Amino acid sequence: MSARYDVIVIGGGHNGLVNAAYLARAGKKVLVLERRHVLGGAAVTEEIFPGFKFSVCSYVVSLLRPEIIRELDLPRHGLEILPLDGTFTPLPNGDYLWRVNDHAKTRREIARHSRLDAEAYEEFGKAMVAMCRFVKPILGMSPPDPTSLGPRDLKKLFVLGRRFQALPSDDKYNLIQLMTMSAAGFLDQWFETDVLKATMSASGIIGTFLGVRSPGTAYVLLHHYMGEIDGAFRSWGFSRGGTGAISDAIAEAAREAGAEIRTSSPIARILVQGGRATGVVLENGDEIPADVVSSSVDPHLTFVKMIEPGQLPGEFLDEVRRYKFRGSSGKVNLALDTLPDFHCLPGPGAHLRGAISIAPSVDYMERAYDEAKYGNFSSRPYIDTVIPSLTDPSVAPPGKHVLSCFVQYASYKLKEGTWEEKREAFGDAVVETLAEHAPNIKNITLGRQVLTPLDLERDFGLTEGNIFQGELSLEQLFFLRPVPGWAQYRTPIQDLYLCGSATHPGGGIMGAPGRLAAMEILRGWKKARS
Repeated sequence: MSARYDVIVIGGGHNGLVNAAYLARAGKKVLVLERRHVLGGAAVTEEIFPGFKFSVCSYVVSLLRPEIIRELDLPRHGLEILPLDGTFTPLPNGDYLWRVNDHAKTRREIARHSRLDAEAYEEFGKAMVAMCRFVKPILGMSPPDPTSLGPRDLKKLFVLGRRFQALPSDDKYNLIQLMTMSAAGFLDQWFETDVLKATMSASGIIGTFLGVRSPGTAYVLLHHYMGEIDGAFRSWGFSRGGTGAISDAIAEAAREAGAEIRTSSPIARILVQGGRATGVVLENGDEIPADVVSSSVDPHLTFVKMIEPGQLPGEFLDEVRRYKFRGSSGKVNLALDTLPDFHCLPGPGAHLRGAISIAPSVDYMERAYDEAKYGNFSSRPYIDTVIPSLTDPSVAPPGKHVLSCFVQYASYKLKEGTWEEKREAFGDAVVETLAEHAPNIKNITLGRQVLTPLDLERDFGLTEGNIFQGELSLEQLFFLRPVPGWAQYRTPIQDLYLCGSATHPGGGIMGAPGRLAAMEILRGWKKARS
């Protein structure tokens, strides 16, 4: 029997580490247990080929909450965010759309396609910033239970209602539309340029098994618009050293506060006695007792895999089994001998330093979804590509580069064959699609890593390969995430909490679920002892 801890945190991903850091700062004796040999979960940097360091899964940062950066003093622990300047979208006809962080340049670029859209772009930006300002406080609050008559829940609902009522009429309409419409439908109301709408609508389908014309994707677009660096919305960047450096900085903050962190420590089950979590049992048989267990892994792993049958109410388990994962994305990482050469804008240049979006039209995006909808991977997928070595040379050997491709769609449940059989064909489809725009990509590739939804599930603990631990669909948001009635990080088992992306406010390298869960744990601790 090991020493007893106040809190055991299951999973050393960024949310679990944030959770541990806040609890340790509050004076609790905390132990983090990570299954893999390296910390970070999906926010991890690994040297896949000698000298080439990849952000294997998550690859950009902006959703990391400013209060977490400030309160944990992450820059002192090594966090450095480098700006990601703009989005470059090549077109098959030899043209392109290149939006950058310089507002005047972007307006001139959009005006090249449509003067009306150049005017509308500014108004759209103002409207979305207003929406972000409304939503931002919600990201920092534990969801109220609308069925509760408790004063704390009623107060939160009252505050939300008052804030909505105070919005100007146009903002109210925009917010309602964002919560109900498709990303493409919402953008149709603002713009006429197809490539502009396609590129922007891509933010609405990240981590969902939905198309850009599917209702509900407009909210996901807003979720990603919430990206904030130094107070500026819609700002994205790289972490120097890859996304694993974010996890390492949070881990250092947790260790400084007194948390203990162990890797290569897979958990067999959570101990439950008398309806209360009392610790964990590792796969090697070691039993570790604790007063509280906080799980940053998803509901399926926590409640179905780690809890023995009979410990949870049947109705609750039914809701957990109805929770939608539906993994839809994969990742292809390339080690390059030199830079890709795009025929629409040849040679090296600033256009390669931002995101490169293979999203030439709304129809292209929807066709990619159609293939996956029927149990295949997209033969011509949407690809969000970055070359972080241009901004952070430390991740590749001198003169070489790493290229990261986030890919949709890749259905977790294939209609024919298995992902073991289809993995390389999926990678080939991605490279072939890139080669249509950058023909030299095949000749300059020194190494390739292909991650399917199955790999994301098996290697990184993401059920069905969903990068957000569950879709960000309307029925799985706010007080409905992950299960109605259990959205406040608590579970039917006393002293067992959830603190991962399957809880409010959802996925991305955000850290908010870990922080909010820590606050709920500390509140419960104080209440139990008052």
